[in-house]
Amino acid sequence: MSKHRFIIVVPVADRPRHIQACLDSLHELLRRYPYQHLIRVLIADDSADAANVAANREIAARYSTPDLQVIHFGPEEQWTLSEPLWESLPGVVGNKPCEAFGHKGQGVMRNIAYLKVAAMLQDEPDDVLIWSLDSDQEFCVKLADGRIDYAVDYFGGLDAIFSRTDALVLTGKVVGDPPVSPAVMTANFLADVEGFLQDMATRTTQAPCSHHGVTQRSGDAAYHDMADLFGFQPEARYAYPCPLTGPHTDADCFAHFAGRVNSFFYGEHPTRISCYEPAELFSTVQPARTVYAGNYVFKPAALKYFIPFASLRLRMSGPTLGRIVKAELGPRFVSANLPMLHKRTVESGGQSEFRPGIETQAETIDMSGEFERQFYGDVMLFTTERRLSCRPAGADFCNVLDETRAEMLDKYNTRQQAILQRLNAVESLLNDPARWWQDKPATEHFRYFCANVRRNFGADSSGHARINDPMRWQQWRSDLLAAIERYPAERAAWEKALCRH
Repeated sequence: MSKHRFIIVVPVADRPRHIQACLDSLHELLRRYPYQHLIRVLIADDSADAANVAANREIAARYSTPDLQVIHFGPEEQWTLSEPLWESLPGVVGNKPCEAFGHKGQGVMRNIAYLKVAAMLQDEPDDVLIWSLDSDQEFCVKLADGRIDYAVDYFGGLDAIFSRTDALVLTGKVVGDPPVSPAVMTANFLADVEGFLQDMATRTTQAPCSHHGVTQRSGDAAYHDMADLFGFQPEARYAYPCPLTGPHTDADCFAHFAGRVNSFFYGEHPTRISCYEPAELFSTVQPARTVYAGNYVFKPAALKYFIPFASLRLRMSGPTLGRIVKAELGPRFVSANLPMLHKRTVESGGQSEFRPGIETQAETIDMSGEFERQFYGDVMLFTTERRLSCRPAGADFCNVLDETRAEMLDKYNTRQQAILQRLNAVESLLNDPARWWQDKPATEHFRYFCANVRRNFGADSSGHARINDPMRWQQWRSDLLAAIERYPAERAAWEKALCRH
C-alpha cells in the first residue's frame, strides 16, 4: 500500500502549451497507474505576459479534480508571500516590484514556491513528498526504438524508495532533449553535422535512406562539449538517426535533418537524444552528486535546501545545489532510474515558447545572454565544489574564485577555437560546388545554422566578448563573492521563514 502524498511544483514562464502537455501526460500516467493518495500540482507562474498568466490559470482549473488538485500560484500571491523577506533573503527570493513580477528565473520561482509548499504543509502529517519539475517535461519516456511510452510508474516507484530507504532527497534525470544549454553542446553537434555531410557526400539523391539502425547509446553527458569536467568521456561523433518511415531516400533524410538543425539553438540535440533503459528500480538507487532541478523529489525536512544564488539567474544551479546536498546528506542523497521526457521545443516551428537568454529576430539567433549565464554558472559550480572540499576562508576563498574563473575561461576559449575549426570544415563541405545538395532548398537551413554558430562563437561573438571583458568580470566577481558570503546568513534566515509559513 502506498504511503506518501505528493505536491508537484512546476514553475512555468509563458509556456501554456508546455504546461498543458505536462498535465495531459500526468492524467494519462494516472489512468495507467492509479495512485491511492492525494496528488497536488502547484503551478508556480513566472509568466510576464498577462494573457499567459490567465491561460495558465484556466489550464489549472480545467485539469483539477478531487483526486488531482491543480493549484495556480500567481504573481500577486507570490509577491505578497515573498515581499516581507526581501531584506533578509535578497539572493533567494529576489526583490522585483509587484507590477513586474514575471521572469524572475527558475531558481527564484522555485524558492518562492517552496515557501508556498511550507504554508500548505502546516499542521499536516509528515507523509508528503515534494517533487520539483520543469514545464517542458512529461510523465513518460522515450524508448530506444523512438516510441514515447508510459513505461515508468513514477508515483509507485518514488513511494517505494522513500518508504524502504532513509533517502531524504532523490534526483531523477531526463530523456529526450538534453538538460543543458546549447552554449555547451555546439562543438559536439558540429562534429555530428560534419559526419552527416561527409556520409551524405558519398550518397546519391535517389539512394534509399542509409540512416536507420544507427542509434547510439547516448549516455551521461554525451551531449556536453566539456563532459570531462564531470568525469565522462562520450564518443567523438554520433550519427543522425533518421525518424522518417516508409520508402524514402537519403535526400529526404537530408531535408528532414535540415529542417531540425536550427532547433539546436533552443535546446534540441537531434543526434544525441537520450532514451530510457529499463532496469529493476532498486538496483539503480545510488549516491548522487547532482540535482536535476527539473526532476528531483524530497521530504519536507529537505525544504531547508533552497536553490542557491538564485537571484543571479545562473545556469548549473541544480548541480551546485547537488554538491551542497551531497556534502551535508551523504548517502541520504540518491539518484534512481526515474527519468522524465524532456521536450525543449513545441511541436510547431521548432522553437521554445519562452527561453531566457535566447534572442531571435527572423533567422538571427543571439545566445549571448544564456552563454554568459552558463559560463558563470560553471564558475560558481566548481568554486562551490572546491569550497566544500577544502573550506577556504577569507582571502583564500577569493583566490579559489579567481583560479576557477581563470581555468574555466581557458577551457571556454580553447573550445571556441575547436568550434571554429569544426565550423570551417562543415562550411567547406556544405559549400563544395561538386556536392549534390547545392540546388536543394533544404541546404539553406544548414547555412542559417552555420551563420548563427559563427555569430555566437566567432571572433566577434558577443558571448565570448562578455566573458573575456576584465571590467565585466570585476562586476561579476563582486556579485559572486557577495552571494557566496551571504549564503550562510541566508540559510539561517530561510529556516526562520519556513517556520513562519
